[in-house]
Amino acid sequence: MKKGNKLFVVSALLTSLVFAGCSQQPAAEGGGANAGGGDKKIVIGFSQVTSESPFYTALVDGAKAEAQKQGVELVVMDAQNDIEKQNADVQDLITKGIDVLILNPTNPTAVVPALNAAKQANIQVVTVDRPTEEKVAAFVGRDNKEMGRIAGKQAVALLGGEGKATGKVIELQGDAGGKVMMDRHDGFHEIVGKESGVKIVEGPYADYVRAKAVKAFQDLLQANPDVNLVYAHNDDMALGALQVLEQAKMLDKVKIVGIDGLSEAVKAIVDGKYSATVFNDPTKLGAIVVDTALKVAKGEQVLEYVDGGTGLIDASNAKDVYNEKDVFAQMK
Repeated sequence: MKKGNKLFVVSALLTSLVFAGCSQQPAAEGGGANAGGGDKKIVIGFSQVTSESPFYTALVDGAKAEAQKQGVELVVMDAQNDIEKQNADVQDLITKGIDVLILNPTNPTAVVPALNAAKQANIQVVTVDRPTEEKVAAFVGRDNKEMGRIAGKQAVALLGGEGKATGKVIELQGDAGGKVMMDRHDGFHEIVGKESGVKIVEGPYADYVRAKAVKAFQDLLQANPDVNLVYAHNDDMALGALQVLEQAKMLDKVKIVGIDGLSEAVKAIVDGKYSATVFNDPTKLGAIVVDTALKVAKGEQVLEYVDGGTGLIDASNAKDVYNEKDVFAQMK
C-alpha cells in the first residue's frame, strides 16, 4: 500500500474514539437465556433484506465464515425486498429458538412488527448496513452520508475542481425511501449542490440492481446525451451504466463514480474505464456483525454504533487493493 493512500481510514475499533456511549447488554431472558452458557450452541438468526445484490451476498458470506470461526450456528433468511415477508421471516426465526437476531431491514419503519416480536420473545436485535428508527442493541454499518460526500468530492474534482466544476451528472438511485439511499443521495448533493455550474439529473430508483440500472440509464442517456459524469449509489448500478456507455461508444466522454468497492469496478478503474468507488467492504461487515451479535448474546459490552470505516478507491490505489479472487476489494 502506498503512503498517503486514501483507502480505509477508519476501522471498527476506532469508533470508540468517536462514540463514547457503550451499553451493557444483559443476557436475554427468553430465546437468549442460554446464550454463552452451558453446552448449548448459540444460534444467531439473520434476516437479510435481499440476496439479489452481490453486496448482500458477500455480506452473508462474511457472516457465515465468522459464525463458523466462532463456533455458532447462523440461520439466514432472505426477505426478497418484501417487508411483509421479512416480518414473517423474523417470526419464523424466533420460533426456531434463536438467541439473538441480526436484521438488515427492508424498510426502517415498517419493520416494527419484527422488532416487537423479538422484544416480546426477549431476543435482542443487532441491525446491519441499514439502521432502524427504533432503538436496538447495536447497529453495525458505515456512514452512508459520508460515503455520499466522498463521492461528491471526487465528482467535483473530476468536473474541474471546487468552485470551478461544470457539467451534467446523472444519479442512479437505490431503493425508494431507504435510509442508505437517502444518505448517499444527501451526502452527494451536500457537496455537489454547492457547484453552480453542475446540474444533477436524478434517475429512477433501480434498487441497487444492475439490470434495472441498465434499463433506466438507457432512457436517461437518450434524454441526456450531454452527460459528463454518472454517480450511482452502488457499483452494481454504476457498472450497468458503464455497459450502456460502452455500447454507445461514449465511455471515453463520461466519468463514473460508484460506492462499495466491488472488485469488478476496481478492475475497471485499473483499466481506465471507471473513475472511482467509495470503499464499503461487505465481507468485513458480515464478520463484524456476527462478532457483535455474539457479544450481545453473551451479555458483553458493545458499542451502540459499530462503524466499519470507509475511504476512496481511485487510480492512485486501485492496483493495491484489487484481487481477482475477491468479489469486493478487501481491507489491507
